[in-house]
Amino acid sequence: PKMSPTPPETPTRIGILLFPGFQLLDVTGPLDILSTHAATTPLHLSLLSSSLTPVSTSHHVHAEAGSAFGASLVPTRTFDSAPDDLEVLIVPGGIGCRKPENVHAVIEFIRKYYAAHNAAQGKGELKWVLSVCTGSDILAQAGVLEGRRATTNKRRFGWVKERNPGVNWVAKARWVADGDVWTSSGISAGMDLTLAWIAEVWGEETAEFLADATEYERNREPGNDRFAERWGAV
Repeated sequence: PKMSPTPPETPTRIGILLFPGFQLLDVTGPLDILSTHAATTPLHLSLLSSSLTPVSTSHHVHAEAGSAFGASLVPTRTFDSAPDDLEVLIVPGGIGCRKPENVHAVIEFIRKYYAAHNAAQGKGELKWVLSVCTGSDILAQAGVLEGRRATTNKRRFGWVKERNPGVNWVAKARWVADGDVWTSSGISAGMDLTLAWIAEVWGEETAEFLADATEYERNREPGNDRFAERWGAV
């Protein structure tokens, strides 16, 4: 029998935000899990950036090392032409976010989109915001994390915490869920966050299937974070 369509309470419209120097796995880790999910569940993806020009992962630290090493993703919409009915925003981090000019447009877009959702008193389409790595710095700069619990990349933990004192930063955490906002630790942690979020939304059985289908050894414990000690966040 044909699988029944996704129940209306589960999200179908997902937007991933791109900026110069984003971390590739921050985007493609969650994206691959969701792409596998989309083979059986109707999902719609928008890749958003300030223009439709391909966005490269290359950043200033590469240049300083004499490296020419980047891959590019092609946006499908600009921030100005973003769908107004996105239900999930996914925000990557990456070395590029250390330069304000790279992320100014992303911060402004999140600020406006999230504010519009709040103005609708929870009746707006936007239901979840997920960040990976230093994407939580972008969320904090946009005002989304004020007074919330959150985590971030452990090598950059001190930098992010110092810049955003109004956030309750959790050092030893693979990911942190605070209501409709979920943040993860560095890079590969975005895959654990995505699977934990899928378990919350579609159920543990679905998350387990997707982990197995992608042959991913999943971390199920949000507090299981050896990198907090490794990089001196605790």
